[in-house]
Amino acid sequence: MSTTVIILAAGKGTRMRSSLPKVLQPLAGRPLLGHVIDTAKKLNAANIITIYGHGGTRVQETFTHEKIEWVEQAEQLGTGHAVQMTLPVLPQEGSSLILSGDVPCISQNTLQKLLNATAETGIGLVTLTLADATGYGRIVRENGKIQAIVEHKDATTEQHQIKEINTGIYCVSNAKLHAWLPRLSNNNAQGEYYLTDIVAMALADGMQVASVEPEQAFEVEGVNDRIQLAALERQFQTDQAKKLMQQGVHLIDPSRFDLRGHLTVGQDVRIDINVIIEGECEFGDHVEIGAGCIIKNTKIAAGTKVQPYSIFDNAMVGEDAQIGPFARLRPGAKLAAEVHIGNFVEVKNTSIGFGSKANHFTYLGDAEIGAGSNIGAGTITCNYDGANKFKTIIGDAAFIGSNSSLVAPVTIGNGATVGAGSTITRDVAENSLAVERSKQVEKENYQRPQKMKK
Repeated sequence: MSTTVIILAAGKGTRMRSSLPKVLQPLAGRPLLGHVIDTAKKLNAANIITIYGHGGTRVQETFTHEKIEWVEQAEQLGTGHAVQMTLPVLPQEGSSLILSGDVPCISQNTLQKLLNATAETGIGLVTLTLADATGYGRIVRENGKIQAIVEHKDATTEQHQIKEINTGIYCVSNAKLHAWLPRLSNNNAQGEYYLTDIVAMALADGMQVASVEPEQAFEVEGVNDRIQLAALERQFQTDQAKKLMQQGVHLIDPSRFDLRGHLTVGQDVRIDINVIIEGECEFGDHVEIGAGCIIKNTKIAAGTKVQPYSIFDNAMVGEDAQIGPFARLRPGAKLAAEVHIGNFVEVKNTSIGFGSKANHFTYLGDAEIGAGSNIGAGTITCNYDGANKFKTIIGDAAFIGSNSSLVAPVTIGNGATVGAGSTITRDVAENSLAVERSKQVEKENYQRPQKMKK
């Protein structure tokens, strides 16, 4: 049976105090709605229908790369009204999961359990048992079977004692949605069409309403303001940290770790405090990441040690390399095994061969560096003339003296040496020494200029 996912994403999010639509607010580096869409895709949903309203153009533009059917809710007249808007495009066959774009952490496992439970009944929902259920709609049962959903304000004193609440996540037969949704009424104090009314319709039709509870309570937490968003961010990160530690990752302090993407790890990976991982990253066996590092879309091979406060972005690092502290690898940085990159060294669009070193205060951009070469402190590849980029090629076993400027395009041959303080504008042959300096001049008894006394 095919599954449709309907995502409610039309709310303005006034309490966010933001020009950004609520469903685009970031959780772990991705929009709230993006998390829900990703989960829907994992369920192999036949189609994803997203209901938009406030900031709709911006929301759609954010997800142009996704296969989504967009439906507008021009007026926000309640959750039932929102789902009504899908009827012209909703299949007659199969069933629909109804999710909220501001409830980003609902898991694939919980939704799959809901789908399985609903297969026999035709309607089901996710419930949650809370110690304090104040303000939530209560699940009223008789002999274990759901009899009603009662809003807190409408509940009796006895019903206020119920701890099981409605989370607003449903699975419903599409045929029943086509039958029930047109019958919804707004004859209530708020003048809105409530999706909860379909539960009463199901019971009136003699149907049983299935229910499941999430594996973790934070899965069904919604976001209405920045306080809730921050709290959910920490819960989400705590869960991700737990999963990594279960894989064998040594997190020095899991409360000071952020994963904003996906991390694949080998054995005995060690990550210090305040590290941020973004995008798609991979760490091999025995990789160590020092405190305060930011690593984005990067692959780091086994045995490499990254010292504190280094920043990687779209880089590849070979085995047993030594990086940092305060190193920066920019897009296109490709480091072979046993490379050393030290403090305040920046590498951009550059490949560095086996065992080569650049240990201090160096910029290497648009370059190819062979194996076993040494790049002295303060070396700069002058790759940009203000309009165009040019390449610097440094061979194997080359030695570049400190404070050298290599003006691209230029090639430094295998085994060549560049004397410290040189500005190299022409190719240097293999095993040659190139020195470019002005002659040192000394003036005896030199008098430095003095400040004029006022």
